[in-house]
Amino acid sequence: MTVRLRPHHLLCLLTYVGKGYTPAFVANYDRIAKRLSGGEDVLVVDGPDDVCAALLCEPAPHCFRDSVVVRDRQAAADVGDLLDLTISAGTRIELHPALLVRMRKAFAGGVTRNACRGCEWFDLCSGIAAGGYGGARVRSGFAETCL
Repeated sequence: MTVRLRPHHLLCLLTYVGKGYTPAFVANYDRIAKRLSGGEDVLVVDGPDDVCAALLCEPAPHCFRDSVVVRDRQAAADVGDLLDLTISAGTRIELHPALLVRMRKAFAGGVTRNACRGCEWFDLCSGIAAGGYGGARVRSGFAETCL
């Protein structure tokens, strides 16, 4: 199977520790984290994705806001530069352990954080990255503390 992710969720998955907007959101993201940790690949999509699914029943889900679309563009550019890859709808990414470690190093170093500016989770994610990604639910298979 494949996990469908919008570009900025390529960054969010790095620091996801079981906190989220609602209990349904967390339960859904936990399932996604397990799938990614189990080796499922990623299909980049435009707009709401598998992570957003738990929020789409809300009256005005933030998944459709212009600010989120801008965040996606920024993340696609930063992650694309890091991976020397064009990140757009239809791009497939295999999150193998070495790639996940590389993405986490770049995130912790601020290389791929442009999309994170103004995000309500910025401080939480910064602390998780600074702490070596302890508790992150998407696991690489390598010791995360080696970052």
